[in-house]
Amino acid sequence: MKRKLVLLLIIALTLIGFTACGGGSDDAADNAGAESNGEADADVDADAGAEEPIVIQLAHVEPEDRSLHEGSVLFKEYVEEKSGGKLSVNILPNGQYGGDLQAVEGTILGTIQMTAAASSVLTSYSNDFMILDLPFMFDSREASYHALDGELGEALNATLPDGLIGLGFNDNGLRQITNSKRPITAPDDLKGIKMRVMESPVYISMFELLGANPTPMSFTEVYTGLQQGTIDGQENGAGLIYASKFQEVQKYLSLTGHVYSVNAIVINQPFYESLPEDLRQIIADGVKEGLVDGQRAIEGSGDEKFIGLLQEAGMEVNEISPENMLKFRETVSPMYEEYKGSTIREELFDMIAESNEAAK
Repeated sequence: MKRKLVLLLIIALTLIGFTACGGGSDDAADNAGAESNGEADADVDADAGAEEPIVIQLAHVEPEDRSLHEGSVLFKEYVEEKSGGKLSVNILPNGQYGGDLQAVEGTILGTIQMTAAASSVLTSYSNDFMILDLPFMFDSREASYHALDGELGEALNATLPDGLIGLGFNDNGLRQITNSKRPITAPDDLKGIKMRVMESPVYISMFELLGANPTPMSFTEVYTGLQQGTIDGQENGAGLIYASKFQEVQKYLSLTGHVYSVNAIVINQPFYESLPEDLRQIIADGVKEGLVDGQRAIEGSGDEKFIGLLQEAGMEVNEISPENMLKFRETVSPMYEEYKGSTIREELFDMIAESNEAAK
């Protein structure tokens, strides 16, 4: 009997030992799980604390196959690489944000950070920018680059309103006239033609003197205006004319070359000044690399090619004889005296004259 009791006691103690061991294993597993969850949480926290890139929204009105967009892509690639991912550029082409005027206003407000817009819209903020719209001011592309990369560019950027910093100027094309009525060979041919012009008083005055009926209009509305007959013609560089498919709604291309048109590259001032110096330098260098030098190289080499493509698409192309080109210059010459000194600082005219001489 005693032996049976002893045997039962040994069995009971053995079962208790197994139970205790099993409980210890569960606790260890729980502890291991807790440690594992702690490591996972730490990883999540580390990811959440990773520095997000600073996003630059860059808006422009041109199509993706245009030099301005290609220059914007070069800018994006440069700053994202050089900043090691600290900067990210989101390009908004095709007037997604609106016309040039809306893009400049959005940059001032900080709704977007950057734009490359036709310099004409900046005449709303500074009369000095009107000098870039005056016809036949520059003798060559090289002369315009020399001026805008030097004293003239610095002088114009100094007049920008609060909220904007100027980072450079690029090439918006040697402007030519298209219309649906007739070839333009002399100023008299423009009489009565409804011409879309940029929202600049200089362009309005220019085409009034030439006898046309100027109609200020945002670039994003031009194709529809030509298609519907609201306007008869417009004027832009050959590359932009082709990319915008104006050849579908215009018959005549006249090579007047009346203005070396310019885009101004501007950035929101509070945004730019809030960045550390190294990132500001990367943005400035990226503008020079992509949006100025890169874009100019693409635009400057394309005129002959795009004029040929427009001709192939069915447009009638005519050049202007030297005698008639002189008539164009004489017809608009009153503008120089009207604006010089009274509206635009006289020293800016001197800067352009010096650049024309230096570029010879």
